[in-house]
Amino acid sequence: MPDTPDFLLFSQHGWADDNRAMIDLAQHVASDSALIIAPNLGYIETWLRIEPLIHVVESVATQQLKQYPDTPIRILGHSMGGLIWLEVLDRHPEWWQRIHSLVLIASPVGGADLGRLIDPLGIGLGIARDLGVNRKAIAARVAAKIPTLTIAGDLGGGTDGTVPVGCTQVQHAQFICLEKLSHPAMRCHERVAAIIRDFWEDFSIGEAIAFDEVIRRLYDTPGMTDGQWRDFDQAKVLFHLQNGGTVRYWMNPFGIKHVFVASPDGTCLYAGFVGWLHSADLRDALEEIRQDYAP
Repeated sequence: MPDTPDFLLFSQHGWADDNRAMIDLAQHVASDSALIIAPNLGYIETWLRIEPLIHVVESVATQQLKQYPDTPIRILGHSMGGLIWLEVLDRHPEWWQRIHSLVLIASPVGGADLGRLIDPLGIGLGIARDLGVNRKAIAARVAAKIPTLTIAGDLGGGTDGTVPVGCTQVQHAQFICLEKLSHPAMRCHERVAAIIRDFWEDFSIGEAIAFDEVIRRLYDTPGMTDGQWRDFDQAKVLFHLQNGGTVRYWMNPFGIKHVFVASPDGTCLYAGFVGWLHSADLRDALEEIRQDYAP
């Protein structure tokens, strides 16, 4: 690598992982003149709290940006690694103009449903509470200013086995979903690497995510977490929308309330759920949506 790299490539691993796979991914996509920075956060530490991990990445990035003040930045984040970078970027908007692009790979931006199920009351059971936080507002602010791509995997039913597809989608970002790729496989897979290289050449690849107002209102409901599509068929139509779509509702045996938005042809467009503490918030949100958008 020359004394001055052509770009800094931050490649961040996520929960229950180390940095080896993300180093491999970075090496597959980076030029020989790029500087790869892939902090190892520690396997055990990724089970505890996200805030110390954010501080580690923030400190490493600050040091590198000072050392190479004129070098553009590219960022890759897998799973929780993407969430960490969203938090870092939210705290450092002064860095945004230097960032060429941000790629979030299987990142539960809307709040990991697994985290919410493990810690439904948000009392702080390990990393579960931090993974269950909805960061879509942060991500939308970042994606409005920085070219952003989100990549999801789908093994069927709208999930990669760990993260629901809908949880990865971000307003203002481009979106690509890869079938038959599991959550861990996406850390370093040739299909993922090829998409990243293509995105660096053309920011318009994939699908531009623009949420309609009904889905956006559901996102804003306190406690809302993106869910899996597999329970869509069990839901009953709650009311019809002016555009011909429907809002549907289902409660599982544990009393967890799920809501779905379907297109006029019956395709599931959104799936989400709230825990017991936010049942009343969901009820109020659905009533407001019914008043504003039902025929």
